[in-house]
Amino acid sequence: MAKLRKFCAYRRLERPYTRTSKYRKKSFIRVRPHSKIVKYNMGDPRKKFDITLDLISKADIQIRHNAIESARLTCNRHLERNLGKAGFYFEIRIFPHHILRENPLASGAGADRMSTGMKMSFGKPIGVAAQVRIGSPLFSVSVPKNQLNVAKDALKKASKKVPCGCTVQERVVEQEKPKPKAVSAEVKIEEKPKAPAEEVKQEEKPTEDSAVEQKPVEKPAPVEEPKAEEKTAA
Repeated sequence: MAKLRKFCAYRRLERPYTRTSKYRKKSFIRVRPHSKIVKYNMGDPRKKFDITLDLISKADIQIRHNAIESARLTCNRHLERNLGKAGFYFEIRIFPHHILRENPLASGAGADRMSTGMKMSFGKPIGVAAQVRIGSPLFSVSVPKNQLNVAKDALKKASKKVPCGCTVQERVVEQEKPKPKAVSAEVKIEEKPKAPAEEVKQEEKPTEDSAVEQKPVEKPAPVEEPKAEEKTAA
C-alpha cells in the first residue's frame, strides 16, 4: 500500500501549471483524482437558526481533501451527539479544486540506476486540495442561541484536523420581517349616460360656413317641346 506523503510538501500556494507539448493528447491532465469528501451540507437546511459560527483561516494554505473530510467527521459527530440530527445546520465552505501531482523516486539498492529525478517535473495526479486565503471561512455551523457553546466546541475540534491556525467568529442571522398584506380595493367607475344623437347635433356650435346665409340656387326653366300636331302641320 502506498504511503501518504506528508502535507508539508503541498501546503504552499503555487500557481498550477500545465505541461505543453506538440502532441495534443499530452497537453493536459487526463484524469481528476477522486475526492474523499462525502457531504457538504449536514443537519436541517430548511430550519432557520438564530446564530451562525464560522471557522476562519489565519494563513494562506492548501488543505487536502482527506483533512477536510476528517474535520467534517469530527465536527458532525459532536453536533449530532449533543443536538440531534435536526438541531443544527453544518456546511463546508471550501471545495478542493486544485490537483496535486507527484514524481515518485525509487529508493533502495540500485535506485540511482532506475530513476535520477528531474527538475520541475510534471508528475502524476495523486489527490486534490482546496486553496484557502487569509480570512476565508472553512466551515459554518448554525444553531439556536442556547446551544452556542456546543457549536464552538465542535468547530474547535475541527480546527485540530486542519493544518493551519483558525479562529471562530459569530454572526447573528437577520430574520426576514413579515411582508404587509396587500389590501385589494375595488373601485367602481360610473359611466356617464351618452346623449342621443339629435341632442348632440343641437348642442354643437355653429361653424363659420353655417353662419353665412346661403342664397337659394335658381333652377333653369324647363324647355317646352313642340306638340305632335304642330310638327305635322309644318
